[in-house]
Amino acid sequence: MTYSIAARCPRTGQYGVAVSTYSPTVGSAVPLVVSGRGAVAYQVVASPIHRTMAGELLASGASAAGTLAELAAKDPYWQSRQVILVDMFGGVAGFTGANAPPHCGHRLGDGFAVAGNVLTEVCLDDAWREFSATQDGDLPLAERLMRGLEAGARSGGQPEGLTSAALLVHGPGPVPLVDLRVDVHDTPVKELRRIWEFIRPLQGFYLQRKTDPTGLPRWWQRRMELVPGWKPNHLIKVVPQQ
Repeated sequence: MTYSIAARCPRTGQYGVAVSTYSPTVGSAVPLVVSGRGAVAYQVVASPIHRTMAGELLASGASAAGTLAELAAKDPYWQSRQVILVDMFGGVAGFTGANAPPHCGHRLGDGFAVAGNVLTEVCLDDAWREFSATQDGDLPLAERLMRGLEAGARSGGQPEGLTSAALLVHGPGPVPLVDLRVDVHDTPVKELRRIWEFIRPLQGFYLQRKTDPTGLPRWWQRRMELVPGWKPNHLIKVVPQQ
């Protein structure tokens, strides 16, 4: 009931996962990124335990193919899983279990993989094609992942619709560059785009604040500097919260 993209950017060394599904809270269940080592999406019947195991294997330097083989040997419900991985060398691997509901499948690209289940017939191909089309450009990985997710949503995503979405990207450092989630929404990919566009200008600000906050202004003051014409609510009209 999910489609996802896991990828490595060879230009920046970033890793990321974008995912959307009909179930709520997909961001806490499916994606995992290990800084400088790899990314994984663990879906159909998500398993946080085995997703963590995949992350530990990638962190140790295991290849995507080797990690997949280890998971196959240790996950007792392997045929009810769908997994895509990218490793520290850009190697990719994928698996779609026999119990995955149709339409389902995965595709492997150059440093990225796409997978999905309970999809419209063209969702997987559309997401793969859109992400692949940006392969040789200079767009940030987060934007490329977002565009791939949007392509899948435009093709219908799941026949039932979509409820949640997430975008997770790590650079070489220990903290995520992007960690955005839409847990419950009628159009979660559109909402994820709205959040990403709001946060995007502030990426450098928040990264600096995590490492050295000395002399930094408030977040809204920095966004006013970066986005001419934008004003925070408290300078216009305070919005009631209840």
